[in-house]
Amino acid sequence: MSDALVNNHEIDYEEYLALPETMQRYEIIDGELIMSPAPTTGHQLALGNFYRPLFDFVSQRQLGFVLFAPLDVIVRRKPKLRMRQPDLIYVSNERRHIISERIEGGPDLVVEILSPGDTRKQITAKLKDYQRISVRECWLVSIEAETVEVLQLTSKSMKRLGLYGMGDIVRSKVLSGLELPTKKLFA
Repeated sequence: MSDALVNNHEIDYEEYLALPETMQRYEIIDGELIMSPAPTTGHQLALGNFYRPLFDFVSQRQLGFVLFAPLDVIVRRKPKLRMRQPDLIYVSNERRHIISERIEGGPDLVVEILSPGDTRKQITAKLKDYQRISVRECWLVSIEAETVEVLQLTSKSMKRLGLYGMGDIVRSKVLSGLELPTKKLFA
């Protein structure tokens, strides 16, 4: 195991690249490796329910790429490494240059499936990171409440585009024409 994992010290980008490939979920916040427990069955079912229609919509129209976690999105390399792992991302053809071994830059859309232990402070920190890298839209999915909050992000603001509950149709500004019934998303 890497010294960075054993000694619990801040890691930089080069140390990060030397870590063994893993399917373990983690983020790096200011050089600190934050491990997450494995997702629950409910989380994974929801991930599949969101991934399939997004992938179908994007691929049928050849709009870009839909990818799912674990996949690193680099927020910054220096002064301290900061990396997120959203549950789903959509990258348009116009932004395909951000795709390499990792995502370096802002996807057009990120989907975060919230865990019961997520705090408002943690969610706000993620949203601010997504603003910094010019993510255009973020969906916050609550399995417990069966809601999808769609937020438009700019460098200066976060604007709620919709809060969709059971029986509603989720719509996206980034993916114009996309309509996802919540009944199917939370089935």
